[in-house]
Amino acid sequence: MNERLGDTRQAVRTSVLAGGLLAVLGVLTWVSGESALFPSLGPSAYVLALRPDAPESRADRLVGGHAIGVAAGLVAYRTLAAGHAVVGTHAPLSASALALAAAGVCSLALTVVLMVWTDLRHAPACATTLIVSLGLLSTVRAGVVIVVAVVVLLVAQRALAVVERRWLAPVVARLRRGTIRMRS
Repeated sequence: MNERLGDTRQAVRTSVLAGGLLAVLGVLTWVSGESALFPSLGPSAYVLALRPDAPESRADRLVGGHAIGVAAGLVAYRTLAAGHAVVGTHAPLSASALALAAAGVCSLALTVVLMVWTDLRHAPACATTLIVSLGLLSTVRAGVVIVVAVVVLLVAQRALAVVERRWLAPVVARLRRGTIRMRS
């Protein structure tokens, strides 16, 4: 196999699993009307799909990291940028642009120090803290939805892992050995 191309099976498996995880959150967003699908869950889904046994995929790190990101983002937003949002352009040297920049920087610094101190390290949570501190999902309700969405992502990944291990992997193995005959 060409090393540059990588493992096709792993690429397809990871893509299907990560997409499936986000599809669950997409359905939750559609059904509930809440923003349960947001940018930082993409990297989390990727890590869970590609390396489910990696330290950054541990449940405490995944949920704890995002919860820290939400809390730090809310503190920074409410302290420094309440009422502002980074959804358009801001006048150069404006107070709103300064407030948002300060909130983003402070939320990231606070998130990193808390994740390292608590050993709840999950890099995608750094994006979550920016989403919150920059006024995009900056209410307590939105913060709760974020954490619930992360828990749903984790539960969906664990459920898909069981399905894959118990049913899909044995079928694929039998297909490879040629012990399953396809009906004609």
